[in-house]
Amino acid sequence: MKKYKLNEDNTLLLMIDIQERLVPAMNNGEKVVENAKILLTAFKELNLPVIYTEQYPKGLGTTLPDLSEITKDKAFEKTQFSAYTEDIKSAIFKSGKINILVIGMETHVCVYQTVRALLDAEYNVFVVKDCVASRTQDNYENALDMMKDMGAVVTNMETVLFDILKKAGTKEFKLVSKLIK
Repeated sequence: MKKYKLNEDNTLLLMIDIQERLVPAMNNGEKVVENAKILLTAFKELNLPVIYTEQYPKGLGTTLPDLSEITKDKAFEKTQFSAYTEDIKSAIFKSGKINILVIGMETHVCVYQTVRALLDAEYNVFVVKDCVASRTQDNYENALDMMKDMGAVVTNMETVLFDILKKAGTKEFKLVSKLIK
């Protein structure tokens, strides 16, 4: 059961390739961006770590400015599909986090391969299903099924945020509640 427990002290958000030329091609791309923005804002306000990648930015453009401005960190550039590159391995290891929330594009390619690599590295992996997208619904659903079968927890943005918060009545709860309304 402990793989299902998120806490502020053990959780990191990994955002994969939400880029200028990818988003318009995605099924539900705008909704994924909207949800990702909420998650990123909550993580910033809760002072939780975020790492993000860009797949071949020369060809696919950079991370959407609405998202990259929230993190203020520099993207990790990659050309391999899995975001679990040597740089990302190092950043995650240095963070000391064991629960990795994964959001981004495309569910059946970069997200899938990253989740598989993170599970192989024995992290607890949470795929936030309303924050990932593919070009087709079939590819999206197939990838979620495969990741769940591999051992990832398939969840959603609100469940993640309220699990991290644990209780109502705090200033953090009020902030998150305002974000999701």
